[in-house]
Amino acid sequence: MNLPPILKELLLRKHKVIVTAVDIEKLKTLIERLRPYDVGKALIRLGAEGDGGYLIPDDLEGIVACFSPGVDKTSVFEEDCSRRGMKLFLADISVEEPILNLPSEKYAFLKKNIGVTNDDIFITMDEWFRTSQLDRDADLLLQMDIEGCEYLSLIATSEDLLKRFRIIIVEFHDLHNLWEKDFFRQAEAVFSKLLQHHTCVHLHPNNFAKVLSLSGVEIPNLIEFTFIRNDRFDEKAPQIHFPHVLDSDNTSNKNIVLPRSWYK
Repeated sequence: MNLPPILKELLLRKHKVIVTAVDIEKLKTLIERLRPYDVGKALIRLGAEGDGGYLIPDDLEGIVACFSPGVDKTSVFEEDCSRRGMKLFLADISVEEPILNLPSEKYAFLKKNIGVTNDDIFITMDEWFRTSQLDRDADLLLQMDIEGCEYLSLIATSEDLLKRFRIIIVEFHDLHNLWEKDFFRQAEAVFSKLLQHHTCVHLHPNNFAKVLSLSGVEIPNLIEFTFIRNDRFDEKAPQIHFPHVLDSDNTSNKNIVLPRSWYK
């Protein structure tokens, strides 16, 4: 069987499980669409050094709540949001309670995972927001790290709710699979949905996993994306300096530098 080189590489890397490779030009186009922009707002770091800290635009005044699905061992990011006047909403079925150095009235914890249905285990983003009893016009912040479930969860989230989030931070997992056509279609749909009303302002590769290089295209497996809603700025210019001075490695593994194709 005469296979193109990229598909041969994929077959070897997938232990000979047959997959269909995405068109490389489509992949390059998606990466170009996700390049971050300077929107005239300084980036600040909320959360701890290392894992659990994120760079976001310094545009937090007026954000009334932070929604944070996926609870870690520490919640320093959420505590920083609380100190800036946000009510916290956290959800994760895998823990009994979040570890927060805050009074209980400052946060609401839901022992469920975010997903595409509403049942004893899962809740959709829209239903979660509905039960929060917040004003439907309130500006919000979303910080999502749910181990690969972000794709379907965001697809299931209504456009109206996504527009309520002034700032969105998502750690996207399994990005090596962008080479596979079926995964690419799903990921492209999610990113296209986010880019309807938001612009990427920062990318940070998580050095827990390595960078995959195939046919000259380099893809970190885990990337933390920060987006800002388009009505929060008037002009933008490409971000061309990486890493940012406030970036910090997630683990003690070898440092990962964001590949140039993701910003230049």
